[in-house]
Amino acid sequence: MTDRIMVVDDDRSIRETLESHFRDSGYEVSVAASAEEALSRVAAVDPSLVITDVRMGGMDGLSLLAKLREHRPETDVIVITAFEDMRTAIEAMKAGAMDYLVKPLDLDHIDLTVERCLRDQRSRRRLAMLAESEAESYGLSDLVGRDEKMIAIYKTIGTLTRSRAPVLIRGETGTGKEVIARAIHFNSPQADEPFVAVNCTAVPEQLLESELFGHVRGSFTGATNDRKGRFELAGEGTIFLDEIGDTSPAFQAKLLRVLQEREFHPVGGERARRTEARILAATHRPLEHLVASGQFREDLYFRLRVVEIVVPPLRERRGDIAPLANHLMTKAARELHRDHIRLGPDALRALEAHDWPGNVRELENTLMRAVALATSSTISAADVNVSTPAVRPEETPGGEAEQRTLDDVERAHVERVLRECGWNKRQACRALGISRPRLDRILERHGIVVTQRRGE
Repeated sequence: MTDRIMVVDDDRSIRETLESHFRDSGYEVSVAASAEEALSRVAAVDPSLVITDVRMGGMDGLSLLAKLREHRPETDVIVITAFEDMRTAIEAMKAGAMDYLVKPLDLDHIDLTVERCLRDQRSRRRLAMLAESEAESYGLSDLVGRDEKMIAIYKTIGTLTRSRAPVLIRGETGTGKEVIARAIHFNSPQADEPFVAVNCTAVPEQLLESELFGHVRGSFTGATNDRKGRFELAGEGTIFLDEIGDTSPAFQAKLLRVLQEREFHPVGGERARRTEARILAATHRPLEHLVASGQFREDLYFRLRVVEIVVPPLRERRGDIAPLANHLMTKAARELHRDHIRLGPDALRALEAHDWPGNVRELENTLMRAVALATSSTISAADVNVSTPAVRPEETPGGEAEQRTLDDVERAHVERVLRECGWNKRQACRALGISRPRLDRILERHGIVVTQRRGE
């Protein structure tokens, strides 16, 4: 599909020059001598990009920009301004212009600006198409649903394709934080660069620095060769630091230096190395509380939180459970080679009534198990085997509900998974989607004693 450009300028020579240049470059071009003419024709022309002068007789370019942003937000706008009028360029950018061009116009600079804007636009369109079709490409399979909070996240991801700013992704365990990190990376101009994910709780504290920054031979026992760390392997791509809230203050200080200076030292190395990798981080922990208690550096918190995405738990977007369940069941059926299997109405009602403390990951595991064990082509409520949600105050005879804290829910969920796995920690870790050290910390925090270790 050829990109369409509309040029709006009351200067005939500029219109004709740009029209000829863009046609020679392979674009479809239309021109308008005024903002009013542009507005009257924009729906029929349907341009991908509008390039407009700011100062024109009648309606000016900023007013045209405002009307396009209001009625055609999918159409990007580049403004043309005089060198001595940079204040107007700044106002245009604040109002939503993609970029600006300064007179006298340089055709090479125009080409670079237009190509960048159209490339960013294609990235945003690709993200919208993938989300709409519930595609699994680029790890978007969990971004299914049309809850308004999720739609806001889709829009934020689209905006982030134009930026390399650090992003902090927050949400409960199992909400799909890594999926969102992958969506940010694979819909950016750096999509062809590596995406490197590190679960900070899965790497022993004493090895985390070496894992991320690498080491030189002889720097510690067992370091028989130089080894590149994850930051170096990420190149100009993205490094995703999951569970950043569980790292030590000593490691946080080193990570802060990377964010500030874009440099790091391999363990035992004397020469600093540069990194151009974008840093995305995620946590399920309340970082504000950790900062207040001195467990997390405040300066690192603000460095990571340039942009923040908060992923809602599944119980807060119940309208998404049905499309998610059907999507994940289809995925499970394909992986397990179970054709022509579907969710029965009673199963769907049971899924929608459940509170999902383990969120999307728990839903996926539940459906994978149901598909694997189902004896008919229709999955029933008995097959999904989920518990009913906590009783709400208005549902109790005396109006008093048992108060269930997040810790209560976590303990009950972990104990249930352990029982289903025959108290096998390895299997429980896989079902919960967490590392063994993290499971051990949860067990210790709740005083859960695993007396049976079958199959370990």
